[in-house]
Amino acid sequence: MARRYDSRTTIFSPEGRLYQVEYAMEAISHAGTVIGVLSKDGIVLAAERQATSNLLEQSIGSEKIYEMNDNVVAGVAGLTADANILINQSRVIAQRYLLRYDSPIPVEQLVRRLCDLKQGYTQFGGLRPFGVSFLCAGWDSKFGFQLYQSDPAGNYSSWKAACIGENSGNAQSILKQEYKEDADQEQSDVAGASMTLEDAMKLTCLVLSKTIDTAKLTSEKLEFATITLKDKKPHIHVYSSEEIDQVLEKHR
Repeated sequence: MARRYDSRTTIFSPEGRLYQVEYAMEAISHAGTVIGVLSKDGIVLAAERQATSNLLEQSIGSEKIYEMNDNVVAGVAGLTADANILINQSRVIAQRYLLRYDSPIPVEQLVRRLCDLKQGYTQFGGLRPFGVSFLCAGWDSKFGFQLYQSDPAGNYSSWKAACIGENSGNAQSILKQEYKEDADQEQSDVAGASMTLEDAMKLTCLVLSKTIDTAKLTSEKLEFATITLKDKKPHIHVYSSEEIDQVLEKHR
């Protein structure tokens, strides 16, 4: 039955489903794992690199984690080529906002603009959905630290801890069990702020060790990034291979 309705993104099935969008989400479920954890003093992002040949020259830049703006960093799961298009679009959107208003774009506004673009590719003929999901970590002066997840349909939602990609179901279960909630939300600027950045890093390493199918976690298979505040301004730090090895050794 599905084959009669999956040739175009503009055709609904009798059950009200858009199969091409669902296929895009299925592609993401086979991509490398990306985890984001929110804390009171920053956000941790970690991503799994896909296994490649030892003969492949390692790229200088990051493969799974990208800076979208000075106050927003994103981890991607899915088709890297699709992600590059959306990352470039997000950077243009952020710079246009900065040029017009002379201030960094609010995190949710950037995510919403990006999701509007993704949604448009599910509504018109001759197009296919972007086969990529994002975990966007950012900070702005109004809402502080924020973590958003988006999907190929153009939906987005705010999370305290989230996972996309392969084994996301198992990772989400661990995050739900191990994440420390703040007992008094009214005394905190960030939801779930009982966790420090160090706690978030420890939880991230724990989830990676239990969800990634490997005997030992190494910097060759992982990428890490954090966003924190320095002098009341957002600071994004993408970890080097040596720093990743130190983190893994510390939280083993």
